[in-house]
Amino acid sequence: MATQAHPFAPGQYVTVFRSRLRPDAGPEYGETAEKMLALARARPGFVDFKSFTADDGERVSVITFADAAAQEGWRTDAEHLVAQQAGRRDFYAEYAIQVCECRRAHRWQPA
Repeated sequence: MATQAHPFAPGQYVTVFRSRLRPDAGPEYGETAEKMLALARARPGFVDFKSFTADDGERVSVITFADAAAQEGWRTDAEHLVAQQAGRRDFYAEYAIQVCECRRAHRWQPA
């Protein structure tokens, strides 16, 4: 089961994955993405995943892990490495990755 930590907490590691798909990415992209998300969710230290698509077609995924070791474990997962190769070869026109340590977190919710 995934970690039940709050998705906004100091010490967590957040990966921001910005990408653009190739026009010929095809249905294999969606299949691979679903498989990778299921694999990530099953990893120790997984906290949260969100994905958004901008009006100009840029896609942004935000993946949160409990700590640096959990994020590194995902980055170096054997199946994930194979999917990364397929992404560069078959799916992405471009991408950029930022990995950030959460230094401070705040959340407001109405009463």
